[in-house]
Amino acid sequence: PAARRVGRGGEQMLDLAATEAVFASQAFVVDALRSAAALGERRVALAARPVLFALLRRLAEAWPADVSREVLVAQAFGGREADESHRARLRVEIGRLRQALARTAWPTATPGGYRLETPEGVEVVVLAPPVERAHPELSALLADGEAWSSSALAVALGVSARTVQRALEALAAEGEVEAFGAGRSRRWRATSLPGFPTGLLLPARPADP
Repeated sequence: PAARRVGRGGEQMLDLAATEAVFASQAFVVDALRSAAALGERRVALAARPVLFALLRRLAEAWPADVSREVLVAQAFGGREADESHRARLRVEIGRLRQALARTAWPTATPGGYRLETPEGVEVVVLAPPVERAHPELSALLADGEAWSSSALAVALGVSARTVQRALEALAAEGEVEAFGAGRSRRWRATSLPGFPTGLLLPARPADP
């Protein structure tokens, strides 16, 4: 398999031909292999904006239903409860996501949370890696072999230092990352570089304008 099609109806493994057919369709594709979204020839890259992509993916996986604010806060910010500060930040990030998508799709508020809307007749498809590791955005940053402080990782991901620390501890327990140093000088790095990325086998997408 080259990718997984993920949605409310469950998951389906896709080979290269089926994956290429999804990209060639008229669907709004949320591409979790490249942290991007595409509708026909229009492509939006969100690899450098992990919070926005986390929100988009969660909304896309629930489409056409809505997602509660509490779930979105937990998905994007790692917050266990959606207090007023979380809700305010969520409104800001949803606004940024709406602007970034440039009418390929757009999140709208509902009484229960937010829902992803698309142009008439356009369905939403989420493509994910065949196998996903925990905390993929964090793993992606550490995969370059460089040593990172937890505070630098928090800034890069746009989440709290405590959220990053919990994720690092979980990855360390699985042997995915290791720490060295102590206190303010503590740094984290991946224990090994990742293998050949399946995403390199996928059909090339047009370069961003």
